[in-house]
Amino acid sequence: MGSLHCDIAASPSFSSSGSSSSNVVGGAGSVRIYACFAHGSSNSLECYEPGANTWRRVGALPDVPDGHILKGFAVVALGESVYVVGGRLCRRERGAAAGEYDDIDVSVRADVLRYDARRGEWHHCAPLLVPRFDFACAPCRGRICVAGGQCSLSGARGTAAAEVYDADKGQWSALPDMSTLRYKCVGVTWQGSFHVVGGFAESTLTATGDAPLVPGATVLQSSALERSSAEVFHCARGVWEILPGMWQLDVPPNQIVAVANRLFSSGDCLNSWKGHVEVYDGELNIWSIMDHSALPDLSVLADLPSSAQRLYFTMAVVGTQLYFLAGYQVPSADCSYRTVSLVHSFDTSADPGSAPAWSSFQPEMGQEDVEDGSTELFSQCCSVQLSS
Repeated sequence: MGSLHCDIAASPSFSSSGSSSSNVVGGAGSVRIYACFAHGSSNSLECYEPGANTWRRVGALPDVPDGHILKGFAVVALGESVYVVGGRLCRRERGAAAGEYDDIDVSVRADVLRYDARRGEWHHCAPLLVPRFDFACAPCRGRICVAGGQCSLSGARGTAAAEVYDADKGQWSALPDMSTLRYKCVGVTWQGSFHVVGGFAESTLTATGDAPLVPGATVLQSSALERSSAEVFHCARGVWEILPGMWQLDVPPNQIVAVANRLFSSGDCLNSWKGHVEVYDGELNIWSIMDHSALPDLSVLADLPSSAQRLYFTMAVVGTQLYFLAGYQVPSADCSYRTVSLVHSFDTSADPGSAPAWSSFQPEMGQEDVEDGSTELFSQCCSVQLSS
């Protein structure tokens, strides 16, 4: 692995006046939450620190050419590092309207980058065996598992290929293929196994001779049955298992996270916030609304005008809390727009009789980190725990 010599912004010395102790989960001072955004025509890795309630830009993603952006990649934490995996490289051109862009596909990437959160350094890692974007990815048993996604810019078809990254060896190894082709699927590790949930999925069938199919020919079938299912890779046994109906919706999930042996979701790829947090019951194979989580519009937790529009929304786990990084487009006095970044947190273990489950606060930012109206979220976020 080679080290990349990049200009990494040092963490500003903010006061924590913007966040009282009631806003911050205990022991979160060494936790950092990372996500990737686009500002105009460049990608940027950004960091929110719950313990200090600060938000800063880490810097641009290395190896993304000027005038290009990366989409459909995965951001995942392993140890004290953040990995940026795969993706779809696009050339970004200004659109006809101010602040709008046209993105033209260029290539599917196998590149893997690692950001050392403690040292503030970027490193190259071994590339994926199969270039892909819009795939499932999650850490599992000290390694990174990847499955599904699209491998080509032509046609909307997923892959069944899966692989795993061993950080100690610095190499990827192929896993057995899934039984379905999937993309826009979500990865989460739960009960020691890697779950690939939902997405646009197709299963393979062998024709039996019914016209007009040729007997023995392989055909693909896509239905609500495949799209609402999950495939589970049991790491200890090295085998996949299909789990029908785990997602229950025809629309792919947006994000699923595990907290204290429970799974949580807040929406799907069409609506990242559905007005409540949902929790999964593995025994009944059903999602239900989490008690005291219903809140149709999270912006009511903050002092935002009614005209504010949500731009982005992503979720990370810190202890028993779900942290939602959210951006809102707010009109300015000069008829332009600015982006306001807020953090909403929901305590999955809170007793509403003694304390509110929801809290919301605006992070402290340096002048160079204040956002304009062109901010776009291009990854889900992940949390890194730094050892003392």
